[in-house]
Amino acid sequence: MKIASIRTTPVLAPLPRAVRTASGTIDRFPLVLIDVSTDSGWVGRAYAQVYLPELLPALERAVASLADMTIGLPLAPRDVHAHLLRRCRLFGMKGLLGVALGGLDMALWDAWARARGEPLARALGAELRPLRAYHSVGLYDATAVVAIAQETLAAGFSGLKIKVGFPTFAEDLAAVRAAKRALGNSTALMIDYNQSLTLPEAMARCKALDDEGLEWIEEPVLADDLEGCARIAEALTTPLQIGENFHGPAEMRAAIAARASDLVMPDAQFIHGVTGWLEASALARTAGLPMSSHTFVEASAQLLCATPTAHWIEVLDAAGGLRHAPLNIKDGMLMPWDTPGIGLEWREDRVARHRV
Repeated sequence: MKIASIRTTPVLAPLPRAVRTASGTIDRFPLVLIDVSTDSGWVGRAYAQVYLPELLPALERAVASLADMTIGLPLAPRDVHAHLLRRCRLFGMKGLLGVALGGLDMALWDAWARARGEPLARALGAELRPLRAYHSVGLYDATAVVAIAQETLAAGFSGLKIKVGFPTFAEDLAAVRAAKRALGNSTALMIDYNQSLTLPEAMARCKALDDEGLEWIEEPVLADDLEGCARIAEALTTPLQIGENFHGPAEMRAAIAARASDLVMPDAQFIHGVTGWLEASALARTAGLPMSSHTFVEASAQLLCATPTAHWIEVLDAAGGLRHAPLNIKDGMLMPWDTPGIGLEWREDRVARHRV
């Protein structure tokens, strides 16, 4: 079975609400939908994402360019992954090219699992199981966050992650305490600074939050400041979470060597797709680090089932407005779809409406 063609479709996917962060607001998610067709008739689906609409054409072109290098190759995802790494060795696989690789790799594995008639997790030798799920939202002040917490409880999540990084620490603390009061003791609260603080300010704010009962504090400083992350992790009792910006398994390996966090949460795209995730999960297992996911809820659900140290699945449903099947969340857990591959089927009418 060989790769016959690959279609790329740039869209601005609708969201239930805008995602506000310390560095800007995402009101629609720029995605490149990827459809891999084989000469046996199987079609694998996935998507790549970029936060800025201005970069969507560049991402679409990067995916299409890598796709052109795969036409006619056997549908053997690990071999195709290795082929692309060799072809791009001089340029490297970071930034948009790494993002394109991750999205394309997910679509290839989806086609591979569909051809076997199995969900991806089962095709990888694991079984489907419920995953502890948290609701991931944007930046909300102490007043607005109460309604978000109530919505989280009503939707049946086990946890809520809010963005922080207000101009003052007092605003951060007020939002955290308001959310904790609204959630009660049975629902976890995580916070994400999205790399918005300097090291001295991060140390001060994180220490001041250390007794607030948080599940974790995420990315207080620049993602590649491994020394700074290590210093913060050493100073806190609250777990420090990083990983969504690991560009390939090598960066995760470096972070583990630097003791830069207590937890890891690779992004299925940035880590270079399913192939990169499997290597990352082996690194987490060897290091004894709980491993969560970042966005890409469809692929992440399958991959976490095959991850020995699986911890939490993040639910920020970037493609939900274009997808047929709703997520299945009950009693705090997300149940992966028991359908071949990753489980993505596009609503073509909605894709056409939101196509760029």
